[in-house]
Amino acid sequence: MNTFFKLRNYALIALMASSVVLTSCGDDDDDDVPEPVNEVEVITDVKLIFTNSNDASDVVEARAQDPDGQGVQELAILDTINLDTSKTYILTYEIFNNLETPGEDIGAEILAEDDEHQIFFSFTDGAFSSPTGNGNFDNAADPINYNDLDDNNIEVGLNTTWTTPSTMTANGSFRARLQHQPGVKTATSTVNTGDTDFDLEFVINIQ
Repeated sequence: MNTFFKLRNYALIALMASSVVLTSCGDDDDDDVPEPVNEVEVITDVKLIFTNSNDASDVVEARAQDPDGQGVQELAILDTINLDTSKTYILTYEIFNNLETPGEDIGAEILAEDDEHQIFFSFTDGAFSSPTGNGNFDNAADPINYNDLDDNNIEVGLNTTWTTPSTMTANGSFRARLQHQPGVKTATSTVNTGDTDFDLEFVINIQ
């Protein structure tokens, strides 16, 4: 074989080797692409609305506000929850991102994606006759009167029922935490599953 053919064969071998290297690098680049990140909701205003189940005109509201969204400020508690003894209330929410014009209804988004969200609760032990106990932060199976289920029959928490006892509670605690759980929400999810969209602790008085 003459020198020309030897050089041509060496060049072909080198070209094939470089193709293999380029292909391998391309595969590595694909592996290095990060998985999409599920961002938490931008929330500036949250209102808890306790409506007397026997009198729709008897409404107690408690607000939290964060005027800069994902800025340095956090949602700040603006009100105390003051409920009457021996009454049953339905708790619902208004949740907005008011950095948008007009304001963006985050509550509607949560409802549309209810299989990715759940609200957990913690409260002063004995503050309610139903649910009993102190909430489901410490044990997700503890009683909470959820009225709403997602398509997988798992609790959501945008609508819950609370019955106050005949005894009074002064300066108690009522905490609600909304967890964003895309792809990980199950019947055994806990308050630590997923990312936190909001975590609000109000002073509560039963009087």
